This record gives sequence, structure tokens and C-alpha cells, in this order.
Amino acid sequence: MAKKEPKHHLHIELTQQQYQLLCRQAKQSGLTKRAYLARLIEGQPVKARPSQEIKELRTEIHHIGNNINQIARSVNAGIAKPEDAKRGLYLLDRVYELMYQVAKK
Repeated sequence: MAKKEPKHHLHIELTQQQYQLLCRQAKQSGLTKRAYLARLIEGQPVKARPSQEIKELRTEIHHIGNNINQIARSVNAGIAKPEDAKRGLYLLDRVYELMYQVAKK
């Protein structure tokens, strides 16, 4: 059984502006204020939670990936035509382009 570490309570005073900034940054990261501050103290990276646009882009990339897999299965089974394989390559190019756009942000 893991040994419980003693906890320390800390009282700090922040200006209204500092507190609002803390609240906003913690919310953007999807963490509680306590977890956000603990990560900063520990030197761990704190990233903003993905925006709705990024979530929708991930979903679109997932759908494209499913289409590519279906085309690949039919090509491997000898069912698909050469045009289908070309379409799969086009979709794969789209995935790479979308991933590049996400990485630039």
C-alpha cells in the first residue's frame, strides 16, 4: 500500500487581475486552479485544451482515415478499381494537409 504524503496548505493573496488570470488559464488548460498551480510549480508543461475547431478537425481526420482503411481493404481484396486507390491516396494527402495545418497553430 502506498504511503500517503503529508499535505501542506498554503494561503496566498492575489490581486483581482491575478486571480482572473489564474482562473482563465486554468480553465483554458482544463485543470482546476490547484492542479494548474501544482503543474507550474513542478515544471510540467501546461497546455491549453484543444479548441472546438481542433476537435472537429480531429473528427474529420478520423472519418477520412476510416475511408482510407475501407479503400485499402477493398484494394487488397481485389474488389476496388484503380480509381479507388487514387481516391485513397488523395484522402491520405488531405489527412497530411490537415495535420500540417493543426501543427502550425
